[in-house]
Amino acid sequence: MDEIEVKVLREGARLPEKASEHASGYDLHACLHDGPVRVGTRPVRIPTGLAFAVPPGLDAQIRPRSGLASKGVLSTLGTLDSDYRGELFLTLYTTAPDISYVVEHGDRVAQLVITRLADVEFALREELPETERGAGGHGSTGR
Repeated sequence: MDEIEVKVLREGARLPEKASEHASGYDLHACLHDGPVRVGTRPVRIPTGLAFAVPPGLDAQIRPRSGLASKGVLSTLGTLDSDYRGELFLTLYTTAPDISYVVEHGDRVAQLVITRLADVEFALREELPETERGAGGHGSTGR
């Protein structure tokens, strides 16, 4: 099992944790000391109070929580690079002006999903192999 080292930067910070045994993401919690934060359509940075040392070869991605997304509250997608050692902040916003959400200390506001990185090289070619779809873009598969 891989290990990710974590440093607590703010009192009351909580380690990421899975909400269920088979969850693929680890919930990330707000670490607020100046009271609740109101989230609207303008992005708001929410501190986690944690810094991470993600080992090279692992991909740590911040993703929205489905429960909040169903209410119109999203976190921006993000990557926690293996060489970053500062505090992890989560950026939240709502999808419409009539939606407002209040974040309290300790709330689960995003999730962290860890995968392995593929080490690849990019090879320039004059032509690419043909496929049935070809260059068909957005909506081209009929779905």
